[in-house]
Amino acid sequence: MSQIDYYFTLLSPYCYLAGTRLEEVAKKHGATINYKPFDLMQGFGRTGGQPPKDRHISRIEYRAQELPRQAKKAGMPFKLQPAHWPTNAAPASYAFIAAQNAGGGDLGQLAHALMRAVWAEDKDIAQDDVIRASLTEAGFDPALADNGMLEGAESYERNLEEAVKAGVFGAPFYIVGHNRFWGQDRIEDLDLHLEGKL
Repeated sequence: MSQIDYYFTLLSPYCYLAGTRLEEVAKKHGATINYKPFDLMQGFGRTGGQPPKDRHISRIEYRAQELPRQAKKAGMPFKLQPAHWPTNAAPASYAFIAAQNAGGGDLGQLAHALMRAVWAEDKDIAQDDVIRASLTEAGFDPALADNGMLEGAESYERNLEEAVKAGVFGAPFYIVGHNRFWGQDRIEDLDLHLEGKL
């Protein structure tokens, strides 16, 4: 059985636009997903990237065209300038890690609910009520929003270190063995790889 290490940030529009396609591919191939939320902004500084606001204007303009196109292609609601972006992703990431450790719900649904809150619903995922609602939607105990903060912080930091070591420089980033796939538009390639065709 294959394992997919999935490095993501809850603040990435590209992670949001991946929807639940990763989970569908994993299910198709009987693969497991090892979810690894990490601080992409710190990752940029350590891998030669730049936060969106610091990029050249040509990149900023292209992003403003590409994101709505990808959302339309995926049939997903999307706001290019959400009300609460950027925000502090740490509390929601810690709650995600607590849910991952607790089990009993759907992690893919939880990740998508939190990202949808940012990119489609103008909600602030740094707020406790938004985190609790997402946990509930995904079948987890909403009290996990208050649990495991220290452990969550440690895991979040460890995921960043593992990401840099594994060659991750953006999000979403999928790794199977030594094979790396960057971007929601590479899920098809991941699928073909798991089929043995790539």
